[in-house]
Parts: sequence; C-alpha cells; structure tokens
Amino acid sequence: MLTAFALNCSLKASNDKEKSSTEKILSDLFSAFESHGVKGEIVRALDHDIKPGVLSDMGKGDDWPKLRSKILAADIFILGTPIWLGQPCSVAKRVMERMDAFLDEADDKGRMPAAGKVAVVAIVGNEDGAHHCHAECYQALNDVGFTVPANAGVYWVGEAMGDVNYVDLPKTPDKVAEVIEMAASNTVHLAKILAGSIYPGVGKG
Repeated sequence: MLTAFALNCSLKASNDKEKSSTEKILSDLFSAFESHGVKGEIVRALDHDIKPGVLSDMGKGDDWPKLRSKILAADIFILGTPIWLGQPCSVAKRVMERMDAFLDEADDKGRMPAAGKVAVVAIVGNEDGAHHCHAECYQALNDVGFTVPANAGVYWVGEAMGDVNYVDLPKTPDKVAEVIEMAASNTVHLAKILAGSIYPGVGKG
C-alpha cells in the first residue's frame, strides 16, 4: 500500500480560529488519493518549530528531523501553500530550504534521499500566481530528488482582490475537482512504478 504525507504550509497554526483553505484543498486531494488505496496524513507546518537553515538537523529545539523522517517514509509528498504577494508563502520556502541538505546526502550512486519519491504541490490564493508558485516549488523539489508527475498542478485562485476563500466555497468547482482527480491518478501511477523500480543512479569514479 502506498502512503502519502502532506505539509500544510498555511500561515495559520492549527489553533487559529480561521479555517485554512490550504487544509481544504489538501483534504480534497487526500480524498482522491484514498480512492486509489493511498493512506496518509496532513500536518500543519506551523505546529512545529522548523528552524531556519540548510541542514537536516539544526540542533536543539528543531522539529524538522521528525518531519523529514515522515516525508522520506512516505511514497508521496504533498506540499500545500497559499499564495502571498504572488509567491509561495514563507513557511513553504523554509521547508524547501531545509531540503537543500539532500544535495549533500546522496548515496554512492548519487541518489538523494528523495530519490524514488513523488512530489505534488497544491496551491490556493485570492490572487494570480499559481503557475508561478508551481514553477518555483516543482523546480526546487525536483532539484533535491523528487519526481514530479504529469498534470499535477493542483490549484484554486479566487477573484483578484476578492474576499471569498477556497474553504468558503459551497462545493469544489468542477474543473478543480477534475484536476485533483487527474493529479491523484497520475501521482499514484508514478509512485507505483518507482516503488517497484527505483532509479539506478550512476557510479562514482
């Protein structure tokens, strides 16, 4: 059975009274994964102390090592981020910065810790920028070893400068639902292939 792990990089912690649109789109994506037999969990990044830095362990009080373990234990990693000022949010950027350590943690075949893992990025916002955010996030995740499936650009953006959030919608828009279903199907297909045959890597020397 394939497993998935998602980090909700909302600027709201779990104890915030305001609902998270990022949590909603991740939950919708997980429902689609479950129809393919994939189980997993969603964790709110701000519920943990992720220290700034580019090492896998920044020392005392750093919660990143346990989150890193969950990411690498799963077949599928989902990064959820809202758009702020046209950019992936600062929490998502910190998560990706911490994965920079993977570059120096390759095995003797040059494979980074994320080799054989599939990454999906889910984005919400009340402004344009979803494609830009996907480009930034997918480039970074691919750089540190994750594989990106086809048609995995899961997003919803509301009317520019509007006040309706994804979490406030009475139902998931049909086009968004279609994209979520396709992303889940392609992600699971790719994850099964990689689970059965990891990248061979290259010899050194």
